[in-house]
Amino acid sequence: MLVAVGDTHKRLRNVALSLVTTTKTKPEFLNEVERAAIRVLDSWKDKPQVIFCEEARKFTFNVIVKQVLGLTPDDPQTAKILQDFLTFMRGLISLPLYIPGTPYARAVQARIRISSTVKAIIEERRRDAENSSKRDDFLEILLCVDTLSEDEKVSFVLDSLLGGYETTSLLMALAVHFLGKSPTALEQLKLEHQKIRSMKQKDDYLNWDDYKRMDFTQNVIHEALRCGNVVKFVHRKALKDIKFRDYQIPSGWKVLPVFSAVHLDPSLHASALQFHPWRWEGRDQTCKKFTPFGGGSRCCPGSELAKIQVAFFLHHLVQNFRWNTKDGDQPFAYPYVEFQRGLTLNLDHCST
Repeated sequence: MLVAVGDTHKRLRNVALSLVTTTKTKPEFLNEVERAAIRVLDSWKDKPQVIFCEEARKFTFNVIVKQVLGLTPDDPQTAKILQDFLTFMRGLISLPLYIPGTPYARAVQARIRISSTVKAIIEERRRDAENSSKRDDFLEILLCVDTLSEDEKVSFVLDSLLGGYETTSLLMALAVHFLGKSPTALEQLKLEHQKIRSMKQKDDYLNWDDYKRMDFTQNVIHEALRCGNVVKFVHRKALKDIKFRDYQIPSGWKVLPVFSAVHLDPSLHASALQFHPWRWEGRDQTCKKFTPFGGGSRCCPGSELAKIQVAFFLHHLVQNFRWNTKDGDQPFAYPYVEFQRGLTLNLDHCST
């Protein structure tokens, strides 16, 4: 979807929006997100230290592979896809020279293997459909869409895995990193989630109404997006001559909007380099001064799903753990945002 234009982009986006709209409020999806978060955090009980970026990727991958392909963490195909996907990610932004052994060549081969695995799953689903066996996931809905070709459906699955895995886990890491540096924000966040939990029975799952009550959590997420700039820039190609303010952009030229130049501009955001979630209280979070998910017809259709995952994970994290990070483990962008040491957390289990 990033490179598609015109009718192709419109068709892909409409499918994505319909999938997100029908998924985000469903109890099955919300329950699965929460179960995945609890599974990861339960594995920390006897650990004094974790590499958070690895844990976050484990969580988001398990969620997205379940929602898109209906696979569980224990399914052999899940491990196979994850291994190939890690190879694919390492070569996604690399020098595009197809020479055996280079990250780019390995990424191309990994994508071929992922595509082959997805196609095999699709064929299996079609055989199951003949026996009236249906599942409740993205792929089941996707197979009923007549406006997409077979290759577009496979590509759509890969796009969904990419968007739901890497960028969401990075957002989680940024939120945890900034909260660790802001005890006041962490304490207010914990109080918000304790209040929500006090309104529920011990083993009750979170629901859509609970999510809508997470006002300060939303502020934390948006501030992490502003400060961290998960997506640094995108490129757009002018399909015709365009005049923008005092600039004439010829047809065929590429434009690179740099989001961090807007998000960290002190003339647009007071104390722009400071992590301050309270700045979003009473402010429009969809304005042109804040575009972490893009805008217009290019706005990320899965943004709400990402925020739900982060919010539910934080709900259980802040009530069960305190943490601090190693000095010098800062996020950097090369070629995309990541942490030098994977964001190592020293854990302290909360007694309440």
